[in-house]
Amino acid sequence: MSIKKISEGVWSLRSNDWDRRVFDELISLPYGTTYNAYLVKGSDKCALIDTTDPTKTYELINDLKRLNVRVDYVISNHAEQDHSGSIGDVLNLYPDAMVVTNSKCKDFLIDLLHIDSDKFLVVKEGDKLELGLKTLQFKITPWVHWPETMITFLEEEKILFTCDFFGSHLATSELYVTDESLVYMAAKRYYSEIMMPFRNNVRKNLEIVKSLSPKIIAPSHGPVYQDPKFIVNATEDWISDKVKNLVLIPYVSMHGSTKILVERLVQSLTDLNIEVIQFSLTKTDIGEIAIHMVDAATIVLATPTVLLGPHPAALYATYLVSALKPKTKYFGLIGSYGWGSKVVDIVSNMLSPLKPHIISPVLIKGMPKDEDLKKIDDLAIQISGLHKNL
Repeated sequence: MSIKKISEGVWSLRSNDWDRRVFDELISLPYGTTYNAYLVKGSDKCALIDTTDPTKTYELINDLKRLNVRVDYVISNHAEQDHSGSIGDVLNLYPDAMVVTNSKCKDFLIDLLHIDSDKFLVVKEGDKLELGLKTLQFKITPWVHWPETMITFLEEEKILFTCDFFGSHLATSELYVTDESLVYMAAKRYYSEIMMPFRNNVRKNLEIVKSLSPKIIAPSHGPVYQDPKFIVNATEDWISDKVKNLVLIPYVSMHGSTKILVERLVQSLTDLNIEVIQFSLTKTDIGEIAIHMVDAATIVLATPTVLLGPHPAALYATYLVSALKPKTKYFGLIGSYGWGSKVVDIVSNMLSPLKPHIISPVLIKGMPKDEDLKKIDDLAIQISGLHKNL
């Protein structure tokens, strides 16, 4: 674990997980990740803000011993185990310490970690904790990305500890952001996979962050932001209703017919000056698709028919679109079948919670013929017309 001083009496205690490549058995981690805890030592009391993943507990305990401090409070901004999973071990080391969190998070921690209820100090919106010359203020920020999430603000230094909010899955030995382009893409991936389903909640909670005017934002994944405007401005762009003149085409093709349609659509859209990105669903990291969902005006799913329905890879992609709730305005469907298909009905039903504008699908039988390719050209023209209104 890495101990790095942020300011007088404030340290980052970071565990790097360089080799982790999957999170929650779902999210790919091309750059690994970090689990960041923070220690704030006042003249009277000392608070540990969040902990670390259970696989890294030994690092956190060793670093607390190296710092030779007495922890009086363990603040839990979020109950998910990669941040809370070491609380029990910290309490074993400091048996008089209290867990400080909100009422919902308390319930979650009792369920997830079996912490005794009498070990909690429950705080509400705007409550403050005095450490002696250092004051922590708590702001309740639900659904970034669980219902119990909150953030902690160190008033004197104006450091905002945001846990998963503004996080990035990026293992790094640097305390602060040094490569903005790298961090931008890692943070955008993080937003797209974790925060995007809660875009409206992010928008509301971002206003809380801005009202505090923090000088430093310290998340629990990835590097610390010395320039909060960098990540705040990026997040404002991601949560806005603006979309780009961009079409995503996630596709899968079994015997080549669907790929012929995809290649024709890519060419037709390109000729109409529309940016296109095609993704093979059997080869592409799904996180790459999620990143571009943040901006795309249109998604066109391309799939062959398997047992009357979409190919399983296309079915998974459709589920992700429905779950991640991108601000995409238009959805299209192209594909092929041999003797029958219910692809249109299945995909439309899966996307129905989004209340999307679904463009007329193009589903063809067998190998594409000239008239089928003409339908693809017409689809491109239709998309171009819709994009003129962006």
